[in-house]
Amino acid sequence: MLNRIILIGRLTRDPELRYTPQGVPVASFTLAVDRPFSNQQGQREADFVDCVAWRKLGETVGNHLAKGRLVALEGRLQIRSYEAQDGTKRRVAEVIADNVRFLDRPKDGQTTSASSNSTDTDDVAFPDDLPF
Repeated sequence: MLNRIILIGRLTRDPELRYTPQGVPVASFTLAVDRPFSNQQGQREADFVDCVAWRKLGETVGNHLAKGRLVALEGRLQIRSYEAQDGTKRRVAEVIADNVRFLDRPKDGQTTSASSNSTDTDDVAFPDDLPF
């Protein structure tokens, strides 16, 4: 069995970094991912995918990414159920990130790290041949 997701998209808002009661960092964010076709009016549409990064990767995402940043994400799809405050059962689909690669240069005042994953969190310099 295989459950792998690879997405390239832009963050729709700043990541929300929280800590569990045990002190484990977790960052939640949403990626806007363009669809590979245009609609009948000739416009491109996008899907908005909820994503979660845990532990060191979550801290890195929460501290170094912001709305509008372009990232590549590799992870797995997770479907979970919960009971809402009104007593109704709800299901949530989200991508649990294993690796997040920063694909664009940060805007002024943001960090300059280029990639991060759950095992290697050293900052990586941008190559000189990027087109932006």
